[in-house]
Amino acid sequence: MTSRKLLFNSVIDYFLRTMPVAETELEYSNPFHLIVAVILSAQCTDKRVNQITPALLQRYPDAVSMSEAEPAEIFDYIKSCSYPNNKSKHLVGMAKKLVELFDGKVPEDIDDLQKLPGVGRKTANVIASVVFNKPAMAVDTHVFRVAARIGLTINAKNPLEAEKQLVKNIPEDLVATAHHWLILHGRYVCIARKPLCAKCGLTDVCKYYRNLNKEKQA
Repeated sequence: MTSRKLLFNSVIDYFLRTMPVAETELEYSNPFHLIVAVILSAQCTDKRVNQITPALLQRYPDAVSMSEAEPAEIFDYIKSCSYPNNKSKHLVGMAKKLVELFDGKVPEDIDDLQKLPGVGRKTANVIASVVFNKPAMAVDTHVFRVAARIGLTINAKNPLEAEKQLVKNIPEDLVATAHHWLILHGRYVCIARKPLCAKCGLTDVCKYYRNLNKEKQA
């Protein structure tokens, strides 16, 4: 067994033991509500999104009602999140396309999802994995950072390269869950500015921690 395979096995075993249930922290009740939440979550915390969505989705509970809104109306509900001007336009455009192309229903296919305004590959992968349990790996800033630090990805220049490396090395039935493992680990332990290595159970296999110790000993 290669050292790379051993690394993935060690990381997967660790998370299976310590985080057997890993789910999105975005609150939603159906696929449409989740796609709205994920669009809002770009450069914004899940906590803030969860504060915004109840009133927004009570007023616009489905694609039809949101498609008939003006962006300025949506803006009033989401102005406390980041980039509300762009996101209000994306939400109305997304809803219009859902009605036009998919009879108001959120599609399962990643390529179909990316036809919707405001839905890039990352968002499409989130919807496909969370709602439809497909083996899709959404690579956000947390996943990209954590995977590189641990050594799960090697010289990945962008999220797509990281996604391909991760999907290739993680068992298909665990890909969707692994997405949440890496996000939550990056959000609460392997944080951006100063990772909490003292609280991490992966230091035995982590490339970042190994290099950190080498620097201290030099």
